[in-house]
Amino acid sequence: MGFLCTVCGEQHDPLPMSYSVKAPLAVAGIPPEEFEQRVVYTVDQCVVDGKDFYLRGRIPIPVEGFEDPFIWGVWAEVSPKSFLLTTERWSTEGREQTPPFPGWLNTNIFPFGDTFNLEVRVHTQVVGRRPHFEVVDQEHPLAIEQSHGITLQRVQQIAEMILHDDD
Repeated sequence: MGFLCTVCGEQHDPLPMSYSVKAPLAVAGIPPEEFEQRVVYTVDQCVVDGKDFYLRGRIPIPVEGFEDPFIWGVWAEVSPKSFLLTTERWSTEGREQTPPFPGWLNTNIFPFGDTFNLEVRVHTQVVGRRPHFEVVDQEHPLAIEQSHGITLQRVQQIAEMILHDDD
């Protein structure tokens, strides 16, 4: 399913239903020559300087009329204790029974301005699925979209903002 862009007038295929950030913001300021000494990184976990711990997760946003949600793929900083518990249970069946724990976004989600350090609840999912992050501040626009859902028109608006970020 594509869309006719209201910014450039062109047809874009497909309409993206997710956007993802590959690494936490914390690693952006690390000089390349120091990266290997200071960062332990996988596609789902990151440790910086042996003391700052990050998990990759998803902020699912319901889309009216669709079964599958729109997804923001983001990173959150978590406590050492939560990180170690998550790591210990990484491949354990039933890990989704782990109670939610706090985290703080380490990603800026462009359409919402500064989301750095926005508090989230980390909900562990079944083995093979990344955690879901629930925005704690229910007054934040991202939390409102997460709890109330968005329209397909909003998904297109997000796509246009991201595609034409330089405009």
